[in-house]
Amino acid sequence: MTTVLIVDDQPLQRYGFRMLLGSVPGTEVVGEAEHGAEAVRRAAELRPDVVLMDIRMPGMDGIEATRRIVAAGHRSRVLVLTTFDLDEYVHAALRAGASGFLLKDARPDELLAGIRAVSAGDAVIAPALTRRLLDEFARYGAARAGADDPRLGRLTEREREILIAIGKGWTNGEIAARLVLSESTVKTHVGRVLAKTGARDRVQAVIFAYDHGLARPGAR
Repeated sequence: MTTVLIVDDQPLQRYGFRMLLGSVPGTEVVGEAEHGAEAVRRAAELRPDVVLMDIRMPGMDGIEATRRIVAAGHRSRVLVLTTFDLDEYVHAALRAGASGFLLKDARPDELLAGIRAVSAGDAVIAPALTRRLLDEFARYGAARAGADDPRLGRLTEREREILIAIGKGWTNGEIAARLVLSESTVKTHVGRVLAKTGARDRVQAVIFAYDHGLARPGAR
């Protein structure tokens, strides 16, 4: 059972999400919140698998709420869902620790797939936003690529190779095939890379790779 906390300041939006998720076997809405501060409290109380988070709300917004939920160290993962197709929101939400970002015009099946992916520890970004987002991270990473980061020094040569592959968007299967490794070995390496870089999931590892000049848009 995947448990979900719905965070949105619009009652009709919360109702619509509750009705959709309530009709899906294996998914349970455990609570709702109408602003960021309430979301932080409810997430701490309920420990949901996924927090479905709006961005623009009165008081504490969804980005700050995401930052606080992630900083608390609970298992909850945040999937941001908003009507605002603005790069700065996507960038800020993912840097705050969100595991995914979808627009509210996503189809129901896309939303449900996103919730399942985030709950499983994967990440999801709306396809329309992905290229622009990577371009932004690449520019940011190029500006600071020379900066020393002790986390890079903790990686073995193989782990650095795996991080670069993650930054290119390769799946575990693709990494295994291209580096001639078993998928179980790749999975072990990926886990170590996430632990050593402090990344919660693959999207955070991608951000890390771009920040340090290890990946760039279009590189496969």
